[in-house]
Amino acid sequence: MKKLLWVSIGVGVGVLASKKYAEVSSGAALNRQVGKYTDRASEYWEAFRQGMSSREEELRSALGVDAAK
Repeated sequence: MKKLLWVSIGVGVGVLASKKYAEVSSGAALNRQVGKYTDRASEYWEAFRQGMSSREEELRSALGVDAAK
């Protein structure tokens, strides 16, 4: 009975390892990770630009400068 348990655990680990290897070797995992980092970076820069723009408007109105761009 113990041998059957260990064989089934070994088969399960082997199946999981082969699936993980197939995912990594196909490049799908890398593409997903790069996509996540790209999305985070673009969200950060968009928030930064919005904050910069609103602060610039505040400063221009406080100084009485026309918004000539």
